[in-house]
Amino acid sequence: MKAVILAAGGGTRMRPLTDTRPKPMLPLANKPLLEHLLLEAKEADIAEFIFVVGHHAHRVRDYFGDGERWGVSIEYVTQKKHLGTAYALRLVEGAAGDRFLALNGDVIVKKRDIGKMTARDSISLGIIEVDDPQGLGVVEIAGDRIVGLYEKVASPPSNLANTGIYLLTEDIFHAISRIRRSPRGEYEITDCLQLLIDDGYPIRYERLDYWLDLTYPWDLLAANETLLRGVKSQNSGMIEGGVVIKGSVSVGRGTTIRANSYIVGPVAIGENCEIGPNAYIRPATSIGDGCHIGSGVEIKRSIIMGGTKVPHHNYVGDSVIGEDCNLGAGTQIANLRLDKKAIEVMGINTQLQKLGAILGDGVQTGINACINVGSLIGSNTYIGPGAVASGVILPHSKIL
Repeated sequence: MKAVILAAGGGTRMRPLTDTRPKPMLPLANKPLLEHLLLEAKEADIAEFIFVVGHHAHRVRDYFGDGERWGVSIEYVTQKKHLGTAYALRLVEGAAGDRFLALNGDVIVKKRDIGKMTARDSISLGIIEVDDPQGLGVVEIAGDRIVGLYEKVASPPSNLANTGIYLLTEDIFHAISRIRRSPRGEYEITDCLQLLIDDGYPIRYERLDYWLDLTYPWDLLAANETLLRGVKSQNSGMIEGGVVIKGSVSVGRGTTIRANSYIVGPVAIGENCEIGPNAYIRPATSIGDGCHIGSGVEIKRSIIMGGTKVPHHNYVGDSVIGEDCNLGAGTQIANLRLDKKAIEVMGINTQLQKLGAILGDGVQTGINACINVGSLIGSNTYIGPGAVASGVILPHSKIL
């Protein structure tokens, strides 16, 4: 059986992080979302993949190649027009086989649930019960069948979420040829399934035990924390004297942990990094390849992407920092409102009491710059010495 992974979308609600990469290439525990998904599918005995790519497709192709590094084979199909999931599936007709697995590339499920889906013989949809179905696609069931699918409606008829994991047969392509664009202007796979249901075709469901869905940039922090719990302690680098390491900490090849640094896991540190001296890395932090975390720096529950430098007396808490950023000496990122209320971003209540900043790639700050809670800083923005950045800042901006 082949797995078709849909990885072409722009991930607009993940901006500024998706301005320079597709959403499935966002890193969690130092691996792209898409790699986590591929590994789980491989553990479920799937060895052939078709990646449907589009937005910044080169990032996917360059990273995964033909799949040999993972012991799988990967084919690519390019989706040039972003016209929905059904449009993307139409592109693999004739290549996917008469029975295949289709997965959204921006979710994580476990091998056990993938195995339950691949054991199905007819078209089936993975569902999971959620506390709050607002903003999600949901389904309505009767017995062992799905009788209705609803895409982000104001009053969801159930709390059973559509996980974006499908076992499909060639019948889906007949439905795709018959549907029209949705009010969003896209061809939706849910409309295809509803069409089959209305025709009397039995659409089954499988209840999943685990599903990690990511909508907004701050969702990455909880997901990163969850996945880091599976990190095993290993040291492939060099650790100088006086370093204290507690809990599960993974240190990549070519990385040096300088004297008197203090690291509390779970923490993942990539390859060719320089940490310290006297750095404090707190739990639920992942640091990508080629990073420099310097003297007197404290990082807590954050994602630091590859090539970024946080070198002198900085604080970064509950934040996502993109690739190739440079924080000047004394730059501080606030992560807690003085009134202790939940933090809002773009009018959205994050329901988080602690949230720092989301920085796109290539952001630079001068000495003693300050970034306020819940700020979204666009890629290649310059924040000058002593400046205060707050709110939503567009890419290539200058804050002086």
